[in-house]
Amino acid sequence: MSRKLLTFEEAKHTIESQFKPPMLGEEEAVLLESYNRVLSQDVTAPFDIPMFGSARVAGYAVKSADTSAANDEQAVTLTVAATINVGETPTQPLADGEAVEVAAGAVLPKGSDAVIPLEDAEREDTTLQVYTAARAGENIQSAGYDLKTGQLLLKKGQVLGSTEIGILAALGFSYVKVQKIPMVAILTVSEEATELGKPLAPGKSFDLNGYSLSAAVMECGAKPVYFGVALEAKTEVTRLVNAAIAGSDLAIICTDNPDVTEVVDQIGKPGITVNGVAVKPGKQTATAFVGNKPVFIFPTNPSASILMYQLFARTLVQRLAGRPAAGVRSLPAIAGSRMFSAKGSRTYTLVQLMFDEECRLVADPVEADGAVSALAAADGFVEIAENEQYIDVNQQVMVQLLRGLAAKA
Repeated sequence: MSRKLLTFEEAKHTIESQFKPPMLGEEEAVLLESYNRVLSQDVTAPFDIPMFGSARVAGYAVKSADTSAANDEQAVTLTVAATINVGETPTQPLADGEAVEVAAGAVLPKGSDAVIPLEDAEREDTTLQVYTAARAGENIQSAGYDLKTGQLLLKKGQVLGSTEIGILAALGFSYVKVQKIPMVAILTVSEEATELGKPLAPGKSFDLNGYSLSAAVMECGAKPVYFGVALEAKTEVTRLVNAAIAGSDLAIICTDNPDVTEVVDQIGKPGITVNGVAVKPGKQTATAFVGNKPVFIFPTNPSASILMYQLFARTLVQRLAGRPAAGVRSLPAIAGSRMFSAKGSRTYTLVQLMFDEECRLVADPVEADGAVSALAAADGFVEIAENEQYIDVNQQVMVQLLRGLAAKA
């Protein structure tokens, strides 16, 4: 089929304006298995935390009214009726004229409304001499001082990390309602690629793209469904492409075979919506929609496939997963050498980052002949606009990261 190159902006707009993420529903997950999942409901405190009043300091729980006459010259005498340590539950209410020794953080007996610090009283056996009148509420942490029943803590749509998991545990949630995980099909169509675990014949290489894209999909909160490698025979391609699209919410196909584009176009309407983008690498990138289901066709060059995923598919996968659409992380650096653009195309140059003697972060183009060594060396990529011939030495650039800066340390 004919190819009409779109600009990067045209292709991006065409894809994102047509995409309407479906409602995938929710499911209940075991708390620890909900890590990195998207919360499908607001979470409020089901009870006060703490559920009880407790002693702020070690001392004696009293009724403040019993100490009102105490002063430096005249002590009030109380009877110590019991001792309560942290984690123990009081069994008897506090009677008039009584005190209970409490540890800091211990639950207060019913009827008490103040705690006198140890150093502000004198005790002999069960007799307690109090020389300072206590105020109601003094040295007490009231029930719910941390959280009140009904207080909103986590919002629908939040991604559950370690902090959120801990909060849910504190609230007693052993299960939590989360959004269902979208399924993303990954298929490679190539005569040169071989699936892992199979013998590697001369002239073949293992399917790097299938696994790097699967990992990229997981980073965005979706589940990759790896359909393996299809040889370029049309019947095999048609069968696996149909299966990949039918068995997923979004499909990614890596191939350099133009016939695959025609196969995808014939599966369902509206079919191919982007067939070529004025970018380098990745010029032959195509996208289709089968109903509302997006299908991406990326080149097999490893740098190009992961780059095209980051630029075009990443935000769609995030939206499918119920996450905010977030672009690739980027940071400023200084160009360490001149970087040239391809005429008429938006160019993306793989770079590696290092600090120079002036502690400036410098981006240098990756110098590697092979696809795997280039990816191993690269920290990110620099974009050069269509109307720029080159980026010069010491010019500030934005590096879109492929990995964290500490990944190769």
